[in-house]
Amino acid sequence: MTRPTTMPFTLDNGAIIRPLQAQDNAALATMIREVSAEYGLTADRGFSVADKTLDCLSEVYQAQGSQYWVIEYQGKVVGGAGVAPLPANDGVCELQKMYFANTIRGQGLAKRLSALCVEYAKQQGYQSMYLETTAILVEALALYEKLGFVRCQHLGETGHDACEIAMTKTL
Repeated sequence: MTRPTTMPFTLDNGAIIRPLQAQDNAALATMIREVSAEYGLTADRGFSVADKTLDCLSEVYQAQGSQYWVIEYQGKVVGGAGVAPLPANDGVCELQKMYFANTIRGQGLAKRLSALCVEYAKQQGYQSMYLETTAILVEALALYEKLGFVRCQHLGETGHDACEIAMTKTL
């Protein structure tokens, strides 16, 4: 698998999509915690907000076949999503930690960012993309279905046992 260089690009609304950098770690973790709290996704229940690596995601996404992008708007990290290999599942990657602050929702940025993740996964040679979510995230479920994800059995040990819905998409 190759690791392409991804350049930042600016959207019509002035938001910038760019690769995650170490200086984004604190802002990204704070945004994920805020969005999680908004939906009642607490750390004590096995959601990704409980991940021990949440405060150092730039290190996590340095691994081969992994990439994370943030959306920066008016100098602030307001969204992000990433791709990483799904352990013990050859050819399968996982769409991870796709979160958006309420200030930018409804502008099509989730669709744009997820398309970037799918394109990256294809470039890396993955055959399918997997994700886990919860029924509480109604908007996310609708997006995933529009993008062609279908429900499936859980794959692997992601540590997100509170995410009752697993989905996959053939790439």
